[in-house]
Amino acid sequence: MATVTLEKLVKRYGALEVVHGIDLEVANREFIALVGPSGCGKSTTLRMIAGLEPISGGNLKIGGRIVNDLPPRARNLAMVFQSYALYPHMTVRENMGFSLKIAGMKPEEISPRVEEAASTLDLTALLDRRPSQLSGGQRQRVAMGRAIVRDPEVFLFDEPLSNLDAKLRTQMRTEIKKLHAKVQSTVIYVTHDQVEAMTLADRIVIMRDGYIEQVGSPEEVFQRPNSKFVAGFIGSPPMNLKDAEIADGRIVFANGESLPLPKQFADRVSAGRKVTFGLRPDDLYPTGHGIHSGHETDVHTQDLRVSITEPLGNETLVFSEFGGHEWVGRMLNPRPLKMGEMLGFCFDLSQAHLFDRDSGKTLRG
Repeated sequence: MATVTLEKLVKRYGALEVVHGIDLEVANREFIALVGPSGCGKSTTLRMIAGLEPISGGNLKIGGRIVNDLPPRARNLAMVFQSYALYPHMTVRENMGFSLKIAGMKPEEISPRVEEAASTLDLTALLDRRPSQLSGGQRQRVAMGRAIVRDPEVFLFDEPLSNLDAKLRTQMRTEIKKLHAKVQSTVIYVTHDQVEAMTLADRIVIMRDGYIEQVGSPEEVFQRPNSKFVAGFIGSPPMNLKDAEIADGRIVFANGESLPLPKQFADRVSAGRKVTFGLRPDDLYPTGHGIHSGHETDVHTQDLRVSITEPLGNETLVFSEFGGHEWVGRMLNPRPLKMGEMLGFCFDLSQAHLFDRDSGKTLRG
């Protein structure tokens, strides 16, 4: 059983604490993604799991066994790095089998493992090439193949796609998803790219300043963010988040313009409460050009002036001003728009979020 358990895990560099006693349970064969902005502690956490960084406090368990003081080679893990870390003078075949050779395995035992991994990753035709003869995507597949041949209980990925262009990243996401379906190992995957996390992971762990902000499925963290930070981090483009105050059953913005208080918050906030109002671009759309997900009575229509547009083919992002803030909406089945044009927008308040302005925590309950 390749469960991975973090119990009050701490990392310090001298007096500076960068990971603050985090708890996490990763199930056998689960795909977990650690995401967050630079400096949030996600890569440091991964390196502690790998044994590349000493643990300053708490326990790390793999398969129920405490491994805090075990060296990396004794943890039955395999790690895929951002930089590929291939030996340039070795062929693909030699790179993939090198760790097994170092472990003392015989050539006749290594060869079938390498062949099987190469077949899984569509590398068979490349086995006799050197890294300099490969594309970036091929090199990353070789790095994954080197991990597969070890037959580890846990795969660790440290931003493996960040060196690739956008098209290759999309292709490699598909490769990694297929790989997980085939090898059925536990995967812990670090990325700063929330699209990678959303498309690959069973659950997402969102980190901030060395703490875990929220753990949940991609759907949970997108639809029910626990905090303003999570709401702004997950989603592309990010959620519209605007400071406001509750008054007379309305959400009142700084310049006095307002929206009706969403029904789901009627019993949760009182007049004078300072809040942050949140609405995703999908739920703010020009009339007739969106998908309404609530009841008609939850839709507030407002005429707004178009300030800028970003055409994306089958949709257009539309920027406009309201309440003293800039908002972005998503226009499906778009038509050409002109800057300065007045346009009716639907605010789907059934999908709105409210956060406490000071703590940043959701008021959803």
